[in-house]
Amino acid sequence: MPDAPPVDLHYREDGQGVPIVLLHGVGLSHTVWRDVVPSLSKEFRVLAVDLRGHGGSPSPPESTFGFGELEADLLRLFDAKGIDAAYVVGHSGGALLALRFALDHPDRVLGLVTISGSAYTDAHTRAIAQRWTDTYRNDGPDAFALRILKDLYYPDWIEAHLDFADQIREAVKHQDLGPATRWSEAMAKFDEKARVPTLKMPTLIVQAMDDQVVDASHGRILRQSIPGAQIRILAETGHMIPLERPNETAEAIAGFVRAAEARREAPG
Repeated sequence: MPDAPPVDLHYREDGQGVPIVLLHGVGLSHTVWRDVVPSLSKEFRVLAVDLRGHGGSPSPPESTFGFGELEADLLRLFDAKGIDAAYVVGHSGGALLALRFALDHPDRVLGLVTISGSAYTDAHTRAIAQRWTDTYRNDGPDAFALRILKDLYYPDWIEAHLDFADQIREAVKHQDLGPATRWSEAMAKFDEKARVPTLKMPTLIVQAMDDQVVDASHGRILRQSIPGAQIRILAETGHMIPLERPNETAEAIAGFVRAAEARREAPG
């Protein structure tokens, strides 16, 4: 099936300076970066994007939500905003998209940050995604919300944010999970192990020790595969790093971009 045409993505834009584009994961929206953007935008131009079918962005009925479609949407946004190249930061499924975008369009990427990402989707992550689908289909939205809370977040964080857990349960009741399901199906086949060593742009990998969805070992695989890549591993943190650790996330991204820009601007 051919790719559906590009769509105009909804986004939040803050700050000025070097552009940083933030990409969320499956079933989420730009709001996953809500506590990261204020810090980053003091220094940089930040665009937090809603990918197709998520948040405020359109969901074409003919879309497969394959990576080719998602990349074309990003290229359309870059061109519309006059962005020749940006630092591209992705979380979870957005990390896979950021990695694929960097591989396919290296001239548009100044630097790459993957958060809770991987070079390929392994059997464990596929099984987790299938469990979510089965739980929603067989047991309903409340059971599904409880399941994803347990899988996505570090237990102590949920204990300290029970109001957030209530918001998730309410949101799931009203969310169309069709786009998330189709994107998950495309992600199940994601495998860029062979191409990852060809990346030449500065790269930062942020991974969580207690991630139940993407094992922390994937961070080490990425660091070993990408020449010159840096890695930061967070303890007592689950899959949802930008929400659980927003300050550390913003500091890691800002420090990485500052260092990369200093090297880029250095004479010779």
